[in-house]
Amino acid sequence: MKKTDLSRFDGSIGLERGRSKAVEISWYLLKCLFFLSPLPWPTRIKVALLRFFGADVGEGVVIKPRVNIHFPRKLKVGDHAWLGEEVFILNFEQVEVGANSCVSQRSFLCAGNHDFRDEAFSFRNAPITIGSGAWIGAQSFVGPGVTVGAESVLTAGSIVSKDVPANRIFAGNPAKEIGVRWKDWNADC
Repeated sequence: MKKTDLSRFDGSIGLERGRSKAVEISWYLLKCLFFLSPLPWPTRIKVALLRFFGADVGEGVVIKPRVNIHFPRKLKVGDHAWLGEEVFILNFEQVEVGANSCVSQRSFLCAGNHDFRDEAFSFRNAPITIGSGAWIGAQSFVGPGVTVGAESVLTAGSIVSKDVPANRIFAGNPAKEIGVRWKDWNADC
């Protein structure tokens, strides 16, 4: 009979870090000072740091205090997007937040996971895409491999592990579609 044996876990398999330990340590120190701090450091400082460490960050982005970003180089944030207080982006794979999107307080974008059917509990990571104009409500969870379509809404506390179509409203655990966001919406606009 199979059983989990965490002594067999190899963190180098399924996770491409792409930076030296010195760069990672530097990021963590600066993250603690400027991102995880409750102090309202200006967004322009945070954006400059993210760009320095390899993130693709658009213009007019708002980053509130206590935002936790694991790997800046695996992050893309579109123009005028908002990251609310205590947002956690575990981006073991690419995470993209589209232009004019809002990721609200304490939301968790989790692009990292483990294969629970593997005795060694190996990584099973996948990218996340938040479409333009989407709103991820407070304390929502978006799992690995999920795309939240343009102009869609996850209401507060929603949990999604499957793709969300564009221009829809989803709620609950697991999140289910409860409506259309814009009745007259045209994806080509």
